[in-house]
Amino acid sequence: MASFITQESIDEVSDKTDIVRVVGEYVPLVQKGGDWWGCCPFHNEKTPSFSVSSSKKFYYCFGCHASGTVFNFIMNMEKLSYPESVEFLAKRAGVRLSYTDGGSETQRTDPNAKLKDEYKNLYTRVAGSFHYMLTQTEGGKFALDYICKRGITAETIEKFKLGYSPADRKWLRKFLESKNYTKDFLDNSGLFSKKYPEFAFFSDRLMFPIFDRKGDVVAMGGRFLRGDASKSPKYLNSGDLIQYHKGETLYAFNFARQAVREKKAVIFCEGYMDCIAYHQCGIEWAVAPLGTALTEEQVRMVKPFVETVYLSFDADGAGQNATKRAILMCRRMDITVKVIRLHGGKDPAEIMLNFGADYLTNDVNNAIIDNDYLLSKLQEMFPKDTPEGKTKASLAFFAYIDALQSDVQKQACLDQLCQVYGIEKEAVRKDYGNREQLSRRYKKMTEQQTEPSEKQPVKVDAELKAVITAVADNVSLFQNMRNEISADDLDNPDAKELFKIMEECLDGGNFSVSAILNRIGSDELKALVIEATNIYSNCAELSVSDSIKLLKFHAMEKRRARVLERISELSKSALSEDVAQLNEAIQLKMQLDNDIKNIKDR
Repeated sequence: MASFITQESIDEVSDKTDIVRVVGEYVPLVQKGGDWWGCCPFHNEKTPSFSVSSSKKFYYCFGCHASGTVFNFIMNMEKLSYPESVEFLAKRAGVRLSYTDGGSETQRTDPNAKLKDEYKNLYTRVAGSFHYMLTQTEGGKFALDYICKRGITAETIEKFKLGYSPADRKWLRKFLESKNYTKDFLDNSGLFSKKYPEFAFFSDRLMFPIFDRKGDVVAMGGRFLRGDASKSPKYLNSGDLIQYHKGETLYAFNFARQAVREKKAVIFCEGYMDCIAYHQCGIEWAVAPLGTALTEEQVRMVKPFVETVYLSFDADGAGQNATKRAILMCRRMDITVKVIRLHGGKDPAEIMLNFGADYLTNDVNNAIIDNDYLLSKLQEMFPKDTPEGKTKASLAFFAYIDALQSDVQKQACLDQLCQVYGIEKEAVRKDYGNREQLSRRYKKMTEQQTEPSEKQPVKVDAELKAVITAVADNVSLFQNMRNEISADDLDNPDAKELFKIMEECLDGGNFSVSAILNRIGSDELKALVIEATNIYSNCAELSVSDSIKLLKFHAMEKRRARVLERISELSKSALSEDVAQLNEAIQLKMQLDNDIKNIKDR
């Protein structure tokens, strides 16, 4: 029978825990009367409506109505199950917990808790084996040489448990089977191909264990090091697993959390190596998203601890777009944002190697406020000496203004726009007040300039129907879709256009059915959207979830078909370089098979 924490132990932990002190570590609180007040960590607000009662030992928000005990608070803030929250607070209070086997106890445990722990233990063991392969074997020497040449020290390699996955794709399966792991357990671990279960998912790669908040290894990422780079993805990452959800996890947060609290700031950077370089340079408040665009859930993970977010993404087009999206996301949560501009190298690791920690620290210390960054980018895109340039720059900057939560900030930033572009303040205020109408007018002018002589009818297919399901007044529905797919994943031009319109509305802080309809040029598409919103209004969340699954499945199936064609071509060659490319193509196919299987199993 399952083992549970006794009620007596739970009561003891509650009695010995000061809820005000616990909550106060996440939310600044001020005493008013007998209770303590602060801004709610569960929704955005300017005026404190979140109360904590020391005598009654519970919290309540008069804004969003979130409420509960100190255990509920820790569950929400630390993303823990109920028993994990009890254990978390018991350790803090110095309480030794007692457990009981079933009886009349109410089952509070996560039904998957045991399985999650088993997979965490498996990933910890595999990470240890890969670490040994990197640091102690001849096979991993080339990977160790690579990372040492990039300036990563032995201490950092040990701290992050970096490793090397053997080139022999069958080695891992044989090793784990020798440790008496069952076939079904290994098949569902995410470490092996779904279609070819004897083949390891990661092979001949530099490995980065991914830790959860508590420091347990829950997933992995692997970097390509040798062979034809054009035929293999630079990085392979674990997909969502029973113990791991990439959109809710931040790389190195387990190492960074204390520094983030002390600094009241966090750096979001591009990936594993950037994050590791920051930490090695003593900038230990850096974290990274995991193979996906920064999500709202990831920002919410750090929001209770920070006043300022620093962004350190690549300088290429994709990196700059990611920076702009992150700025708007953080500003809507009322978080100050600064942007780190790197000098002397393309990424933090290169700067660390060439110039040392002080140089990188100086770049961080000289990060610029986000409005200055955005205005500098607008000046690169839109000339200051033409009316059209001034108008387009203003329209682009208005999305940032909308994201600001302070009227004083809005006014100051509008004044700055006027100063940079030489525009009268009254003219900018009028355009800001009419921004939606002005945006539609410019969009229509652009469409007229590029519109073909004969309009094509709207192509109604599965892609378009799937995107339409996210048209709703509930912004979170489209955010969920956007976190999983992009416009580039869509083939249908109408679906792609609708997706971009929804992105425009979201980034502009005006996501609603009416705002979306106002931006759709095609009357036929507009009618389809209106019809669909009526159909899906009562089951929108389920419909969007199914649509995301469908779109991801189609995108991966198309990519898989292209990879299969490549495998077929390479299989006919006996050249050694083609054999190497074939192995990489097979590895990519294995990743896609895993991802497709995970989508089907949802």
